[in-house]
Order: sequence, then C-alpha cells, then structure tokens
Amino acid sequence: MNWITNYVRPRINSLFSRREVPENLWTKCPECGTMLFHRELTDNLNVCTSCDHHLGISPRDRFAALFDGGVFVEVKIPEPLLDPLQFRDQKKYPERMKAAQKATGEKEAMLVAEGEIGRTPIVAAAQDFSFMAGSMGMYVGNAIIAAAERAVKLKRPLVLFSAAGGARMQEGILSLMQMPRTTVAVEMLREAGLPYIVVLTHPTTGGVTASYAMLGDIQIAEPNALICFAGPRVIEQTIREKLPEGFQRAEYLLEHGMLDRVTHRGKMRDELISILRMLGGLPAPSKGDLPPPSGLALPDPGGDAKKPATA
Repeated sequence: MNWITNYVRPRINSLFSRREVPENLWTKCPECGTMLFHRELTDNLNVCTSCDHHLGISPRDRFAALFDGGVFVEVKIPEPLLDPLQFRDQKKYPERMKAAQKATGEKEAMLVAEGEIGRTPIVAAAQDFSFMAGSMGMYVGNAIIAAAERAVKLKRPLVLFSAAGGARMQEGILSLMQMPRTTVAVEMLREAGLPYIVVLTHPTTGGVTASYAMLGDIQIAEPNALICFAGPRVIEQTIREKLPEGFQRAEYLLEHGMLDRVTHRGKMRDELISILRMLGGLPAPSKGDLPPPSGLALPDPGGDAKKPATA
C-alpha cells in the first residue's frame, strides 16, 4: 500500500478542493439578471443595485427599516376558523398553510405592529406576498380591523403596505366578505379623523385593490409596481387589443391621477415621516433627532402605556 497516494494525496485534495457555496447567498434580479450578494441586497432593502428593481421584502424586514431603531410591538390579531369550507384541491388547505408557514416563518399573510417613525407614533400593517401570494382571507380581514381599532384607540395614523394576488380561493365567499369588512374598518378611521396612508407594492391585484388598498387618504406606490384588479393578460385576451406600454404600472397610474406619489423604497421612510407630521400638524422633520409629539404614548408589549424617551 502506497501511503502517499492513499493518504497524503486525498488529504491535500480535500484541503484545496472547491467548497460548495450555499444557494441562498446569491439572488438573481428578475429584471436585469444580475446576481446579487445577499448581504448587499439586504442592506439595500431588497432593491437591485444594478437596475433599481424592487424585489419583494418581508413585513418584518420592512418594519425593521421603517420604525425608529427597528423597534416595534406586534398587535394581536384574532384567530379565524382554520378551514371553514373543508377545502381541498391538489392538497388540503391546512397542508398549504403549514407549508407557507414553514417557508416564511410567519403565521399568516399580514403583520400588524405599532411603534414610532420619526418620533411619530403610528400603527402599521404589511402583507407578505411570499405567504400564499399575500392572498386576502379571514385572517387578513381580522388583521386590518385590528389595526384600525388599535389606531382609533390610540389616536394614531394607520400606514398599510399592500402586496397581494387577490382573494384566497380556499376560503371562497368568506374571503370576498373581507372586502366590505375592511372597507368598514377604513371608515372607522375616517370617522375618527385619523390619516390612512396606503403604500402599494408589487403586485397589488384583485379584491385587495378593489377594497382597502385604494381607499387611502394618501396613495403611494413603489416604482414599477403592478396595481390592478384584473391582470393585463386577462384584459388583452378579453378586448383583443394590445394595451399601452406600462399599463397598470405605478407610473402609469400616477400619470392618470390614481396615485399621489411613486416613491423609491430607500426614500419611503422619509416620505412617510414628512406626510405624517404634516397631516398631524407637527413640526417638519429635520436631519437631527425630533422631539416626541406631546400627549402621545407608546405602549409596551405588556399593554401598559409609557412615555417615549426624550431626545
């Protein structure tokens, strides 16, 4: 037996052999095809550093960048029935739910939180498109109602980030019932005189667009976001005509008066701070720290209110 060929050479090869690279270290931009390193992409809020395309971002990552110091408190959402229609297609509905929960690490398609943005207390809600396409079911309806009720109770503005493929087919008519329910929730905010700001992200479609996503006092969208009820391919097949370039994209809707702003994700926080403080009659934001608004308190996770720390 030759110890050099049987022992030494394999040891040397193992030391200098190419190691496998984990698949999650790189993300390919769907717009320009550039391979993006995961840390660089995260630091840029999931916006392509090459073509500025806005990739999807989870509600937790969005809130971490939105709230002061990344600190926020989740709002409890009432639990609906798990599978009211006993729905089954290729899989049972509970099996699809478990798969989505495992893939995203989230309980459902919407996260509601409260905290401060630019020293201004708000309630925020965000949909997760990676959770069953952000589809609107009973849980999402409960989440929006819980967000509106919390905002009314604390007298705070509500900021909602929409991202959805529409209603959740596994809940049938119960999903469609969330459209009037969420509309009533928005009306609660209006009756209380509280601002309701919607940020439409890619994509926002179907029954979500036909209800709470287009009822904001201020409508903002991220660049090139698809915002529609029926998709462009469905419309083209129906009318048998070619649609205009950029039809149903954020910039097209802004040009036709359906949006107030199209704002880059990296500038969204500053934009929201300016709008919220203007609507609240507060001093304009500055580069330094802002004084906390008087008479407003931020509740702790236990539910007891405490005064925000001063600058």
